[in-house]
Amino acid sequence: MAHRARKRFGQHFLTDPGVVDAILRAVHATKDDVVVEIGPGQGAITAALAADAGQLHAVELDRDLVARLRRQYENTSTVTIHEADALEFDFSTLGDRLRIVGNLPYNISTPLLFHLLNYRDRILDMHFMLQKEVVDRMAAGPGSKTYGRLGIMLGCHLNIEPLFEVDKSAFEPPPKVMSAVVRLDPLPLDTFDIKDEALLSKLVASAFMKRRKTIRNSLKDHVDVDDLQAVEIDPGLRPEQISIAKYVELSNHMASFIR
Repeated sequence: MAHRARKRFGQHFLTDPGVVDAILRAVHATKDDVVVEIGPGQGAITAALAADAGQLHAVELDRDLVARLRRQYENTSTVTIHEADALEFDFSTLGDRLRIVGNLPYNISTPLLFHLLNYRDRILDMHFMLQKEVVDRMAAGPGSKTYGRLGIMLGCHLNIEPLFEVDKSAFEPPPKVMSAVVRLDPLPLDTFDIKDEALLSKLVASAFMKRRKTIRNSLKDHVDVDDLQAVEIDPGLRPEQISIAKYVELSNHMASFIR
């Protein structure tokens, strides 16, 4: 019996074999890999991942799909199906060299990415299907109209590489937006020496709430011109003209005053 996509889970099942093959080629799993698939759905790429990887963990919330997957893999010792919400799942229980793959529900993709950052020291790489607009914002650099909080806060910890776009017709039911596959590689933990992640997030969020203003004006409730000049940020620049490194430097400067 066909499984009806559930709107509350944001389900859009990948059905295009060409896209499936492109994702599998990008991941290129081997028998040395522990692969974690988030949201396997109807298993479009699950069987191939199970065949290629040394160990496959699939995390699925929909209990009907979990039951189907468990029946399918009940005699496969290298595949484990976890009935769980990925937003609350403890990925540290699965090992310390994880490769994570998923066609993520677009309604939870951003909070899930931030949840996964908690385990970045255990993750080798991640390949995700996301809304194209989200991938564009994640990968945008300074000076771009799409550069903002999402790209900065993820870019502190990840190298973000858009791979290819995916048309709406590749899914059933088709989503209303274009999609894209992105590769995320955790940066070395000392790439950005962030003293206070919450403070950095607050400053960046405040800056981009008023992105049309100069950084002097958009952050006037948090920093003085002297603070900007102390880290060599031109007060006349707009928020989207300032690099990740400079936002971290400003945040660390401000953190030095907090006891």
